[in-house]
Amino acid sequence: MEKIPMTGAGFVALEEELRFRQQVERPRIISAISEARAHGDLSENAEYHAAKELQSLNEGRIAELEDKISRAEVIDVSKLSGDIVKFGATVTLVDEDTEEERVWQIVGDSEADAKAGRISISSPVARALIGKKKGSSVEVVTPKGARSFEIVEVRWA
Repeated sequence: MEKIPMTGAGFVALEEELRFRQQVERPRIISAISEARAHGDLSENAEYHAAKELQSLNEGRIAELEDKISRAEVIDVSKLSGDIVKFGATVTLVDEDTEEERVWQIVGDSEADAKAGRISISSPVARALIGKKKGSSVEVVTPKGARSFEIVEVRWA
């Protein structure tokens, strides 16, 4: 069973979603199914079929969350240090063509949110950065083409 790296915050978010789906969504969906059953003939009962579909999706997500939580390898970023980029690092990059500065934290796949400045460890940018030092230049092949960045800072939250 392959471990899934994630930050403490990512682990807590998964646990919260699991708790919500088990304690709030599941009972709500069961109630909706019961209510729809009361309407009679199930073969043509759209509410019933919609509620069953929701139940299926919710239970699937619960199973997925339980799997991720069981395989989680929580990495305490606050205990990491140094100038070498690795999981959990917050990296400040400067695009060598446009001089645009970007700040990314390298996190687990389920935590990634580019708009919030968190990129997945398996993303092309993160893969190019891992193992590099502050001051290094890296070339990243992105969907927009090859880009060159200079690593100007490596921080640990």
